[in-house]
Amino acid sequence: MAVVNQKGGVGKTTVVLGLASAASAGGVATLVVDLDPQGNATTGLGVFDAGSGIEQLLTEDNAGGLAAVVRASAWSSEVGPPPLLVPSSPGLAVLEPQLASDPLGAQGRLAAALADGVGSDHQLVLIDCPPSLGLLTVNALFAADLILVVTEPGVWAVDGVARMLQTIERIRLRRSDDRPGLVGIAVNRLGRTRDGRYWNEQLEEAYPGRCLPPVRLRAAVAEAAAHSLPIHALGRRPGAVEAAAEFEVLLDRIPWSGSGSRTDSESPTPGSPA
Repeated sequence: MAVVNQKGGVGKTTVVLGLASAASAGGVATLVVDLDPQGNATTGLGVFDAGSGIEQLLTEDNAGGLAAVVRASAWSSEVGPPPLLVPSSPGLAVLEPQLASDPLGAQGRLAAALADGVGSDHQLVLIDCPPSLGLLTVNALFAADLILVVTEPGVWAVDGVARMLQTIERIRLRRSDDRPGLVGIAVNRLGRTRDGRYWNEQLEEAYPGRCLPPVRLRAAVAEAAAHSLPIHALGRRPGAVEAAAEFEVLLDRIPWSGSGSRTDSESPTPGSPA
């Protein structure tokens, strides 16, 4: 599942880390693929000497090459089985324009690298995408079975989601398997303010049935990421239990084989209600 939005600052990485924490707490074998040159998912998982990682996979066609760059995260096993990681590196920012110069197209390199049976080893693969619609995000859209659009309740949220859904639909038309399917829209950092409620209502009106249960604005979520800890490890700190529960609810809405949600064959497409 690719976690996307072309707008930065909406908290895609905190949602990826929260879902990874919920999956770990549920005993789910999870892999996080960090496609963002900023590498926040990599450091959020406690890895600071990442090496080449995902950059190595995307430099050239590397069918089935994922196993060579997967590494352990630094999360403790106290919560549950720690997720594995394909780390990011700053070199990704330089690599992206190089991908655009490939005369045969480089949009399928991540999909090729994942074609080593990764699904049999990991029940859930989360791809953290950069805040753009460049070739890194396009690689994720060509590789993913499912898409989770993350947004904040703000003035440009509706338009940003609309552009993202248009891009997903274009990718679906290019792929031969009628994928990726849309899991829904995760409204992140919903504050207890009149403004937050208003923009959240605007999103729900614009995309009826597609907005998932929100993740509220809580200091515990930022604290967990800053300390490279799963949110489930913060115990009784204010807001941690509530935040962990919200990510568990969001995880259960993802239609993978271990969830209580719909099956993959029933997952919604960008043009249909969730």
